[in-house]
Amino acid sequence: MTELSNKAIKQVQLELKVGNTTCENLVCSYLRKIEATKHLNAFLEVFAEEAVERAKELDKKTAAGTATGKLFGCVIAIKDNICYKQHKVSAGSKILEGFTSLYSSTVVERLLAEDAIIIGRTNCDEFAMGSSNENSAYGNVLNAQDNSRVPGGSSGGSAVVVQANLCHASLGSDTGGSIRQPAAFCGLVGLKPTYGRVSRYGLIAYASSFDQIGPFTHNVEDAALLMEVISGKDNYDSTSSSEKVTAYSSEISFENKARIAVFPSTMISTGLNAEVKSSVENILNDLKAEGHTVEEVGFDLLEHLIATYYVLTTAEASSNLARFDGVHYGYRSKNANEMDPVYKRSRTEGFGKEVKNRIMLGTFVLSSGYYDAYYSRAQKVRRILTDKIRGIFKDYDFIIMPTSPTVAFKFGEKTDNPVEMYLADIYTVLANLTGIPAISLPLAEDKAGLPIGVQLMADKFQESKLLAFSEKLMQIEHSK
Repeated sequence: MTELSNKAIKQVQLELKVGNTTCENLVCSYLRKIEATKHLNAFLEVFAEEAVERAKELDKKTAAGTATGKLFGCVIAIKDNICYKQHKVSAGSKILEGFTSLYSSTVVERLLAEDAIIIGRTNCDEFAMGSSNENSAYGNVLNAQDNSRVPGGSSGGSAVVVQANLCHASLGSDTGGSIRQPAAFCGLVGLKPTYGRVSRYGLIAYASSFDQIGPFTHNVEDAALLMEVISGKDNYDSTSSSEKVTAYSSEISFENKARIAVFPSTMISTGLNAEVKSSVENILNDLKAEGHTVEEVGFDLLEHLIATYYVLTTAEASSNLARFDGVHYGYRSKNANEMDPVYKRSRTEGFGKEVKNRIMLGTFVLSSGYYDAYYSRAQKVRRILTDKIRGIFKDYDFIIMPTSPTVAFKFGEKTDNPVEMYLADIYTVLANLTGIPAISLPLAEDKAGLPIGVQLMADKFQESKLLAFSEKLMQIEHSK
C-alpha cells in the first residue's frame, strides 16, 4: 500500500482499471494506517464508514463499465475550515465545537462530482491563524518525519496526512503561506492559486481578500489534476474569476527557456538559515546551467511585507469573526445568563489566545484615529506591491525565493516570541498580498535530512505555466 500511495493519481487509477486493486481496498488500507498513526493528531475526524461505502459505489462503476471522473478512486482529506454538508466543521476552534455544516463548499462538490473519496477533516491552527499548528484547540499536529518538530501552519494536518501517506492528496487554505510553508516543512508540493481562481464558497473566512484553497500532493502532476477540478467560476462566490480553466494536468511540459527574477533582499534576510540559502543558490546555478536566464531584480519592500500583511489580515479577521458570538450557533458559555455576558464570556472562553490577539489587533487598526495611520496606509502599500510585481512579470516568467527561512523548527521554539513566529511568513505573504499564484517544491534537504522548500511564483492566472515549470524544476533537481 505504501508504494501505491506514493504513486501519481493517474497511476493509481490505472491499477484500479486493470483490477490490481479496488477503491475499497485502497480506503481500507488507508484507514488501517490512519489508526496506526493517531499520535500525529493530523485528523480531527475520519469518515471511515462513509468512505468505505463511497468506495464500494465507485467499484460498482468499474464493474459496470460506467464512465468515471477525473479523480476516480482518489482518497482526499480536507482542512477543518472547509464545509462539507452534514459533517462537523470547527476551524480548529472551541467556539465551533459540535457545529455541523448545513451545506458543502464548492470545492467539495467538485471533488465529489469527479468521483473522489473524502476520508476525513484535518487539524489546523485555529481559524487558520498560525505558522506552526500549535494554535489548534484540539492539540498540536506532529511532523511525521520528526515528531519533535512542527509540521507548519496553518494547514499542518492537511500536510501531514499526505506526508504520512494517509491519503492520496489533501486540500488546505492559504492566507499568508498556510499551504506552502507546511508543504516545505513536510517535503510536499503545495500550491496557492491566484486569488479568485478557486471558489471560497464554504471556506470559513480568516481574511477574505487573502484566503485561497489549494492542494497538497506528492508530485506536480497530482497538483495539476486537483487544480483542474477545483478551479473555475462559481456563482456563489462573487470574487471567483471567470478566467478560463485549462487542462493543467495535460500541460505540464515546459520546453522554453525561462526568465527568472531573484530578489537579492530575500537572500540576505535576517533569520535565513545558511543551508536553506545555499540550497536555493545551488538550484539557481542549476537553472543557469540548463540555459535559463536568472537575474537579480531590486526589491526594496521586503521589510514592509509582514507589517502590511498583519495589519490587513487582522482587520479583516476582526470583521469576519464577529459572527461567532455564542448566540447564533457554536459554543455558548455556561457561566452567563444575560445577553452582554453571553457575548463576552462565550468569545473569551471559545477563542484561543492567538485568535484573540489578532481580533484585538484588527479592531485597533480599524478604530477611529488609527484607521488612516495603519489600515489605510497598509492598503496603499499593498497597491504599490501589486504594481511592482506586475511590472516584474512584464520582463520575467517567474520569481524564485525560499519558501521559509528555516526548516521545520522544534515545538515551543518560537511560541514565546510572536514577532519571530510572524517572520516565518516573510517569503510567503507576498503572493497573498498581490494575488499571484505560488508553489512550494520539495527540492532539497539539510544535513539532518529535513526538507527544504523552494518557492516559485508566476503572474496572475498563469497556473499552467507555473505547474509546467515546476515539473521541469523537479526533474532537474531529482536527476542530480
